[in-house]
Amino acid sequence: MNGIAKLQRVPLREVWRHEAYDFTQWLEENIDVLSDAIDVNLVNVEREKKTESTFSVDLVAEDEAGNIFIIENQLERSNHDHLGKVITYLTAMQAKAAVWIVAEPRPEHVGAINWLNESTSADFYLLKVEALRIAGSPPAPLLTVIVGPSEEGKSVGRSKKELSERHYIRHRWWSELVQHSKATLHRHISPSKSTWIAVASGVRGVTLNYGVTQNQSSAEIYIDRGKGMDLENLSIFDQLFAKKDEIETSFGGPLGWERMEGKKACRIRVPVEGGYRNPEEEWPAIHGQMTDSMNRLFQAVRPHLKRLRLGSSEGDLVEEAEE
Repeated sequence: MNGIAKLQRVPLREVWRHEAYDFTQWLEENIDVLSDAIDVNLVNVEREKKTESTFSVDLVAEDEAGNIFIIENQLERSNHDHLGKVITYLTAMQAKAAVWIVAEPRPEHVGAINWLNESTSADFYLLKVEALRIAGSPPAPLLTVIVGPSEEGKSVGRSKKELSERHYIRHRWWSELVQHSKATLHRHISPSKSTWIAVASGVRGVTLNYGVTQNQSSAEIYIDRGKGMDLENLSIFDQLFAKKDEIETSFGGPLGWERMEGKKACRIRVPVEGGYRNPEEEWPAIHGQMTDSMNRLFQAVRPHLKRLRLGSSEGDLVEEAEE
């Protein structure tokens, strides 16, 4: 069609021969191009700003609220050295945000900037710079944001941090529980970051589980014979429930009988007040209640596990629990 010109890309070094003397100086004088690209009004631009450690930042600017932005330019493919500079300069200048402008962003650096936005309070931008020409016109700059901060990204980062903290706290919780003097049944298992830990009871698919949430814990006989074994789970539960009075008398109190029909498992549960969000000085007392409940629960159920009628010919037997 007539009247439509062809867009051409111009090699960057034909436009700006030298990164520091040409491109950085041009960007200082045309900071509005960057402001438009990242949608932040940048002012008070300084070139080759020295840090206390004698590092030299390509450009330092401020937004309208006075927050510091450091800008690092690279008229080539992104590399680890410049990524390190971006992080170093941001911390040295106590900046709110870092802008990294490159000719070609590598996928691993795109991922790194995404991670920094999710994991830190600072804002990080990764932009691609190009030079374009239309029908013999002078070259024009194009800055494209490849990665930038977002509230969604910050929210994801907060969620990941909270999950990591929960995993760390739960690992400590289980580490201390298995070391408790009464935790004989679970003494030799590795602590977990999960919400539960388990050991075998001696019958396949019947385990002795400790569970924990933020505010509550439990000791359980957990029945899960595997995929497609729902009827066997219910059969084992019903055989034990038929001995409910005898089991609860031996245990020393009422139990939570959860048949959970339509679910993958059944359980007999002893709830314990308090979880991993309780103050750590309260943990030993909670662990004492959990381990005492587990020991009494297993001793109450154990004789009846030995006499279970199973749907297979495995002949499962309860192994003697460690004293």
